[in-house]
Formats: sequence, C-alpha cells, structure tokens
Amino acid sequence: MENKEQEMSFEELFANSIKEDKKLGKTVTGTVIEINRKGEIIVDLNYKADGIVPKEEQVEGKEFKVGDTICCDVVKMNDGFGSVLLSYRRFMQRNAKKELEQKIEQNEIIEAKVTEVTDKGFVTMWEGIRIFIPLSLTGLNRGEDAKQYLGKVVRFRIIEHDWKTRRVIGSMKSVLEEEKEKQEKEFWDTVEIGKEYKGIVNSMSSYGAFVEIGPVKGLLHISEMAWGRNEKPEDILSQGQEIKVRIKALDKDNKRLMLTFEGKGPDPWGTIEEKYHVGDIVRAKIVKLMPFGAFAEIEKGIEGLIHISQITEKRISKPEEVLQEGNMVNVKIIELDKENKKLELSMKELEGTSNEYKE
Repeated sequence: MENKEQEMSFEELFANSIKEDKKLGKTVTGTVIEINRKGEIIVDLNYKADGIVPKEEQVEGKEFKVGDTICCDVVKMNDGFGSVLLSYRRFMQRNAKKELEQKIEQNEIIEAKVTEVTDKGFVTMWEGIRIFIPLSLTGLNRGEDAKQYLGKVVRFRIIEHDWKTRRVIGSMKSVLEEEKEKQEKEFWDTVEIGKEYKGIVNSMSSYGAFVEIGPVKGLLHISEMAWGRNEKPEDILSQGQEIKVRIKALDKDNKRLMLTFEGKGPDPWGTIEEKYHVGDIVRAKIVKLMPFGAFAEIEKGIEGLIHISQITEKRISKPEEVLQEGNMVNVKIIELDKENKKLELSMKELEGTSNEYKE
C-alpha cells in the first residue's frame, strides 16, 4: 500500500511539473544520457526518474548521441519499470502536422524521399508523416520505369489530407506542369532566330527528327540534316542523341520551331566548280529512279539527273529496264549550274568509249 501511494505521489508530482509550463503541454525536454543495447534512448528529465524512448517511438533517420537535447511527448508516467515512457515520434508528428498544414495553406512545394514504390504509386516520408502519391499524379512518362525513383527526393504539393484516417495525398504532376509552363514562358521570351542550343533527339520520322530544347520541341527537317536528297534521318541521327542546333525559323503564336543542324557540314556545292567541269567523266551511284530518268550521286550531297534520253542509245520506256538503285555507273557531266544546284549527266555519251572516269 505504501509503494502504491509513493507511486501515485510520483505520478502526481511529475504531472504537476509538466503542467508548470502550459505552452509545452505534455511535451518535456531532456538530455540524452545513454543509448542502450536495445537502441532505446535514456533521457535525463531533471527529475528523480529518467525517461525512456523505445525504438518504436523514435523516427527513422534521426539519430541522437549522448549529450544531445531531445523533446518528447509523455506516453506514460510509469512504464512499469520506474521510468517515464516517452515518444519522440509523436512529438515530431504533432509538430510536423502543424508545419505541414501551414505549407498546405500556403500551397508550398514539399520535398521528400521516395521510400517505397508500388504498382499504385509512391510512398514518401516527410518528418515522419506518410504521404502517398498515386501513379497517375507522379507525372511519369509512358514506359518510364517507376522503380528508378526509389530513394530519390521528389517535389510535390499536398492535394488532399485527413488526419483522422491518416490519408495524405500528394501530386508531383501539378508541380512538374507548373515548372514546365514557367520554363516554356522563359524560353519563348528569350528565343531568337540564329540562337544556338543543345538538344536531345526525341523522335524520328520519314521527314526529319523532333529535338527537345529544354521544355520545347523543334523540327529538324531532313533537308537540314544532310545535303543529299535521299538521306534517311535514322542514318544520320539516333534517338536520345545530344546535338547542337540553331533556330532557323520560329512561330511564337503557335509555338513552333524550325531547326538547323551544325553536323550537316559545309555545302558541297560551294566548291563544285573547283572539282568538277563539263565534260568530266565520273563514277556515280544510282540513288533514285523516276519515270523521267535516274538521280545519281557523284559525292555526298551532290546529285545529278540522268534523263531517260541520256541513259542509253536504245529506246526504253522506263529507267528500270537498264538501271537499279544502288548501281555504280560511269557518267559524263554535260551541264553544271552551281547557282541552281543543277547537274545534268549522261551515260549514253559514253557508250562505245573507254568510259574513263575521274576519281
């Protein structure tokens, strides 16, 4: 009976000592004096009984050492072994809720590490509070691997919370969209014709490639990728490749960009008159057959037309009767127009000759 009275007296005295500071309520402040083998934190409360913080009442990632000051909530006046049962986790969560509510009211962006990735979304922990981000609100691109975000810090806003059910929902998508919109505005405010950018090849088509320049995409037409008229975009660039581009044309109202590619190199027609002359015999590759003749490439970016009447002295109705794409043939230059990039070639004029050509 005497022990019980002493125990009640201790509980009452300790409760009274807590109530002396009404601002703290059930929060007490002490000094860490030991961390035992079980990982429990022993706290000097400046009273005849010490406090104890079990592992389950601590916060993952928050470490304490002897001599540190710690604030905790009182769970029990007596844990059954003569110590005051404390919870650092409850203290942190209670204060974190207040801080989080302020951030929600002010529509602030929150940063937290992804601690778990499920088939439904991301689980994050912010100051001990569990926040769930549904997959539809992560802003992930189609086909993007969600698991790569495990352990990474992500940015989001709280769009729904209910403390009673412990349901807190975040959205990364809204932050990403807002940031993208801001970046797009900055880009369109500063973009100029002739300005150079580093870009990433995003996708390919038969007529060119779409290149990402920061938050926007521009079209790099095949004609701006190579001088030859029969080149294929996938033979010049690859998806994901980083390249340097310049703005060729822009339409701010409709947010469209036309790009040029420095990898295209100098125009081979610029020095054609130094290398080739009317009457020269050269080797050429048949690159395209048309009803009216065949286009032949004498070097990268320089093609000439062999009219159907210049293919052979024999009467033919279509070039395919004599030629196939990929054939290597000897041709004679019969017309060269540098200004209009026009080259007329003839195979017929070499028939019956030694067909010597210029290397």
